[in-house]
Amino acid sequence: MEKAAVGGRFLIVGVPERLDRAAKRAVRELQPGGFILFGRNIGLPPIPDAEGRVGTPGNPRRLAELIAELRSLVNHEALFCVDQEGGRVSRLRGLRNASEAPFARQLAERKDRPLIRLHGRLTGQLLRLFGIQLDLCPVLDVAYDPDADNSLRHRCWGRTPQEVAANAAAFNRGLRSESVLSCGKHFPGYSRASVDPHHELPRIDAGLSELQRDWLPYRRLASQLDFVMTGHGLYPAIDESGVPGSLSHAAIRLLRSRLGFKGWVMSDDFDMGAITRHVGLDESVQRAVQAGTDQILLCHDIGRARQAAEAITRLPRRSLQPGLKRLDRLQTRLRALARRRRPFSPTTFEAINREIQELRDRTLGLGAPRFSGGSGKIGAVEAANLSPVNTVGDRAAGVPAEYLRRT
Repeated sequence: MEKAAVGGRFLIVGVPERLDRAAKRAVRELQPGGFILFGRNIGLPPIPDAEGRVGTPGNPRRLAELIAELRSLVNHEALFCVDQEGGRVSRLRGLRNASEAPFARQLAERKDRPLIRLHGRLTGQLLRLFGIQLDLCPVLDVAYDPDADNSLRHRCWGRTPQEVAANAAAFNRGLRSESVLSCGKHFPGYSRASVDPHHELPRIDAGLSELQRDWLPYRRLASQLDFVMTGHGLYPAIDESGVPGSLSHAAIRLLRSRLGFKGWVMSDDFDMGAITRHVGLDESVQRAVQAGTDQILLCHDIGRARQAAEAITRLPRRSLQPGLKRLDRLQTRLRALARRRRPFSPTTFEAINREIQELRDRTLGLGAPRFSGGSGKIGAVEAANLSPVNTVGDRAAGVPAEYLRRT
């Protein structure tokens, strides 16, 4: 196995809009652990963005073909993941004739947990139809300030830890009932952040007792989550070394030991400004693996992925071995899910989306407009004309073509 492929097992990468010869070669060399899909791969809903440009929906069958093609480029069972929360963070709403599920906040305000569980079940059916095994949710942050500019607006399941735990558990049960894996996020928490980590690194000065209250959803759902995503924030009460939670051995040890989480740890995107503005690529990925991270997200620049993989491979074997063992266990899980895979069906896609529309109508009423901000985009990485990763920090690959325009 090529050296880069050893480190590649720890990476979940995004691919360009066009899977050209160079991108295919990079995937074959890297053999990444998996892939994350975005609007550039899926399509955008046919509604105007802030500048009046209308998105172009994607072809559902073409998405199924892209996933199959990516799967054929790796010699293991690749993990496919997507952010399919509801509302604006619903990547698959960019497909032609797709419906848009409500925001978590909108569902929570209905105080109807069976409806929330139905949302999870329909989400799971939709992802399973395409062979996507992991949904990057539920969000377990708490909406202490629902209007804070910290990337969480409308995405939280409640305004108290207890409300979040109960509602997120209902969604999680529905999702996993369809054999789709779940991922609680963003530990140790963006709840108290005052800035958007897509732009900058937040500092959360809450004391340990306050943070422990925030972690109630993780504690209650520890045995029900397959993954937990670590967030990019400074948490002096947990780790005084000055490294973000996503790079902190202390934070991940706390998650695994004190909160009892036994699944896989995934980082938030290392192409976000919170990391690229403060930590070099080699150092960030090495620290993350040494801290106990199993899968590192590199969402927007596959050109950086080879450098990241090689940096991970340079770590001592003793640093890699615990993660490699956990990844072997993940492969066993993914192979079991693969045995249940079925061919894509346009008829089933349409039927699921009719049910999602019915769910939306029950939650918001007939004729409620779809979310229009940025054609469904969220955060600086996707909403800005240029990703922060290409204007600051590491620029090993230059500016990829997909960032020369908004996609």
